[in-house]
Amino acid sequence: MLYYKNNNVNVREGKGMNIRFNEGTYNLRGKEVDMADMVMPLVEGFKVGVRGGYVTVDGRSVAGFPDRNLKIKVPAETAYTIVDDSVATTEVEESDAEVVERLRARFDMLGDMTKAVRKGDVRAMIVSGPPGVGKSHGVEEVLDRYNTMEALGGRSRHEVLKGAMSAIGLYCKLYKHADEGNVVVFDDCDSIFSDELSLNILKAALDSKKNRKIHWNTDSYKLRNEGVPDVFTFKASAIFITNLKFDKVKGKLREHLEALESRCHYMDLTIDTDREKMLRIKQVVMDGMLDPYKLSDSVKEAIIDFCDINKNRLRELSLRTVLKVADLAKAFPKNWEAYAENTVMRRA
Repeated sequence: MLYYKNNNVNVREGKGMNIRFNEGTYNLRGKEVDMADMVMPLVEGFKVGVRGGYVTVDGRSVAGFPDRNLKIKVPAETAYTIVDDSVATTEVEESDAEVVERLRARFDMLGDMTKAVRKGDVRAMIVSGPPGVGKSHGVEEVLDRYNTMEALGGRSRHEVLKGAMSAIGLYCKLYKHADEGNVVVFDDCDSIFSDELSLNILKAALDSKKNRKIHWNTDSYKLRNEGVPDVFTFKASAIFITNLKFDKVKGKLREHLEALESRCHYMDLTIDTDREKMLRIKQVVMDGMLDPYKLSDSVKEAIIDFCDINKNRLRELSLRTVLKVADLAKAFPKNWEAYAENTVMRRA
């Protein structure tokens, strides 16, 4: 159940004009939240729409609410009171179950978006977030299911590209998978985001025009040797999986990245706190991530407990670390914790 605190410990300072609700409701992830006594920054005053009265507030300043402007249902303008901007905004605290539900919904959307890319309904998608939260797993799991269904056809309709890549290497890969229905996945190929020529190629490949032609306008032995033309039409789709935050990139590449971002759907899977990371790990393990190891339930629980208790000393709090510890539990069932202490943990 959602509850709020409005004291000096659990508040964030609002900016501009704040309002305190006397009454009102908001549907937060399928649950009606009573807004009475909550304080939030006002964006736009009372209006009446097709679904009744509402007031618009800024959800970004209040933890637990979506990071966007929100319409709060209210019966009349008297349902809220303007307060001094020194009055702190309310913070909503989520239970562990609600955090898991929220994270699961975001990663379920990743699966749905991957299906849409595979069907050609979505031309391109950028998936950004910290390492080890399941970005690659979520995308590849969906595409692998299509691979299984297409096995009788004799070839895969997608390829996952990892590591460094030159601009001409990118051009050749896009040509190889240029047919409609194909998907090219760039997983941690961040070198293409720091190269102006590569970014220009991607902008052409993902242009909003119906005919997306890509040109290579300089002589190339590699293209001649591999039988790649100096111009072709790209009809496939693309997914970019990266740890980069595009809005943090500075300099002349920023404009290119903005142009690429404008051609793609952007999914930010950032998980900010250790609590959220740990709950995400527990959720994925519960969903069967460790099943291939054929470990007992008690050992799986022990692995999760080990990571949770030692999360501040782990080299990385991520799903990859859990898999490393599971490797050790499989290899050294009697004393895997000692091996884990010396391999996945920083020295005190």
